[in-house]
Amino acid sequence: MLAGAIGDGVFKVVLGAAFAVGSTWLGEVFGVPTWLMVIAGAALLIGGGIEVVYVRRRPMATCLRLMIAYDIGWVVASAVALVVAWQGGTAGGEIGVGYLTAAPLALAALLVGAAATDVQPSATDVRPPAPDTSAA
Repeated sequence: MLAGAIGDGVFKVVLGAAFAVGSTWLGEVFGVPTWLMVIAGAALLIGGGIEVVYVRRRPMATCLRLMIAYDIGWVVASAVALVVAWQGGTAGGEIGVGYLTAAPLALAALLVGAAATDVQPSATDVRPPAPDTSAA
């Protein structure tokens, strides 16, 4: 599972690099301005990089829940974008690329913020106290 979680972060980094490098061409394909593709690429690079680093520092259950929520959001945003595009709207690209701009940063913030909730309690001595033998 760890390899899959790291692979998810690496995929975001590669996708972010592709968005940043091909921003002019991809902007035309998605029907969005070049600057939005560059910002989406930067967000994916940052989010994916943080995911790769923090996936090893957080419980796998926390990482999986966050990645599942991210992927469900991606499916929903893509479906909405497709419906808008099929109906002749021009905002489909903005919806899809907008999600890919905001969601990786939110995922990264939640992974970093999970540090406060993932703190392990300190070990407590559960042995009963020794009897006091000094008062005889």
